[in-house]
Amino acid sequence: MELFISVFAAVFSVINPLGTVPVFVGLTSNDSAINQKKTCFWTAFNVLCILLISFFIGSYILNFFNISLDSLRIAGGLIIVSSGFALLTGNFTKHKGMKRSSVQADLEKRTEISLTPLAIPMLAGPGTISLLITYRQIHTEWTEIVIILLAVVSITITVYFILKSAPYIVRALGASGINAVSRIIGFVVIAIGIEYISNGVENWVTRIFNLG
Repeated sequence: MELFISVFAAVFSVINPLGTVPVFVGLTSNDSAINQKKTCFWTAFNVLCILLISFFIGSYILNFFNISLDSLRIAGGLIIVSSGFALLTGNFTKHKGMKRSSVQADLEKRTEISLTPLAIPMLAGPGTISLLITYRQIHTEWTEIVIILLAVVSITITVYFILKSAPYIVRALGASGINAVSRIIGFVVIAIGIEYISNGVENWVTRIFNLG
C-alpha cells in the first residue's frame, strides 16, 4: 500500500491533470458533449499507453544508449524541477510549449487533440516518463511491478474523470482557484525533482569514491 500511494502521489503530481483542465476546456469548447467525452477517454487511454511503454521499454532504451540510472535520475529530476517552477510561477502552459504562435495555429486546424497536445506533452511529458523508467529499474519484484501498474491505471482513471469534469471544475474553482492548486502541486513537484537529483548525485559520488 505504501508503494502504491508513493507512486500514485509522485506520478499524479508530475502529470498534474488540474493544470491541463483550462487547456482542455479551451480546446474543446466548441465540441459537443459526446465528443468531449470521447476526447477525455482517448486522452486517458493515450496517457496509459505512454506510461506503460515507458515503464516496460525504458530500461532497454537506457541500455542501448548506455545511460546509467543515476544519470537518468539527475536529468529527470531537472526536468521535474523545471516543471514544478513552471507551475509555481503560473507558466505551466508556456512551459509545455502551448503559447507559441506556430503551435496555436496548428491546434486551430487540428481535429484530434487527445494524443497531442493533451496526452503528450501536457500530461505524460519527459518528467513523467523518466519517473516510470526509474521505478522499473528500482522495483524488480513482480509484486512491486503489479502494484505500480495498479497505481498507473488508477492515475489514468483519475485523469479521465478530472478531464470529464473539467467544465464543472473551471466553474467551481475559476482560473484563480486552479492557479492556486497548481502552485501548491508545483511545490510538491519541485520537492520530488530535488529528491531524485539528490539521490542520483549521492549514488554518483559514492560510486566515484568507491572506484577511487
